[in-house]
Amino acid sequence: MRAIRVEEFGGPEVLEEVRLPDPVPAAGQAVVDVGFASVTFLDTQLRAGRPPRAAMTPKLPMVPGTGVGGVVGALGAGTDPTLRGRRVVAALPGRGGYAERAVVDASGLVAVPDALGLDVATALLADGRTARALLETLRAVVPLPGRTVLVAPAAGGVGSLLVSLLARDGARVVAAAGGPVKLDVARARGAALGVDYRDEGWPTTLHSQVGQVDVLLDGVGGGIGDAAVALVRQDGIVARFGAAGGRPGAAPSDLGRPDLRTIGLGTLDAAREARLVAEALADAAGGGVRPELGRTWPLARAADAHRAIEGRATIGKTLLAV
Repeated sequence: MRAIRVEEFGGPEVLEEVRLPDPVPAAGQAVVDVGFASVTFLDTQLRAGRPPRAAMTPKLPMVPGTGVGGVVGALGAGTDPTLRGRRVVAALPGRGGYAERAVVDASGLVAVPDALGLDVATALLADGRTARALLETLRAVVPLPGRTVLVAPAAGGVGSLLVSLLARDGARVVAAAGGPVKLDVARARGAALGVDYRDEGWPTTLHSQVGQVDVLLDGVGGGIGDAAVALVRQDGIVARFGAAGGRPGAAPSDLGRPDLRTIGLGTLDAAREARLVAEALADAAGGGVRPELGRTWPLARAADAHRAIEGRATIGKTLLAV
């Protein structure tokens, strides 16, 4: 089978197309004939050997990729034979997705509704799970109707879903993103207004428009995420879901804001993850919130997909067509 392999840590150029033996499923496993592979910012960090936590550093060589959508092509012993031929999405344990075939635990397969394309379903796998987990935790601590919520970045895979879900819940969504095109995407998905965080004075601009916000959902981190903390009202809420800026945002208490409450995704066990993904797929299939599909690259151009993500040149979800 064709696959993308990393034999040494480095830039996107270390992603090389190779031929590998077809995988054989062990007991309890399934082989998915991959149609689309998810590409994430985490993938770029793992490829570079700079994961968010040292314990996540992968062993080499590796085939990157943490999520796929496709059709079940083979099954190991002890699995449900009716799974063969089904369209599914599946999360992978940190590797294995950038390939024509991927081995997964059969128990982790999530069926794709007939009304949904595999590309849309794959785009919702990790991002839909993260967005819904974050909102589930947030709804448990604060009523969202009428609240002002700042989302940054608001046009990425997770951020764009958050904008739509929050707007549907009745929140007043303020979008922060890099450039007018991305802000237009956020507004089209329900943001009441937006600010370009590439402008040096963006916090002042946003404050002049809305004052302080009730909630900050930060997936940028770095200096942008830190600056956004100052825009949250007294006793407000900060939730972080990524570090696209290169490092996680500092703790609010370290930024002089011990009054702020910090929340996360909550406990993500296998059962909750599968439920959240299934809910995202069902919602999209029923005409609800769909992902913002960005560019889909052929498998052989995985390096270009990584360059686009690292260059902050992507909108919505980036995929590989396999």
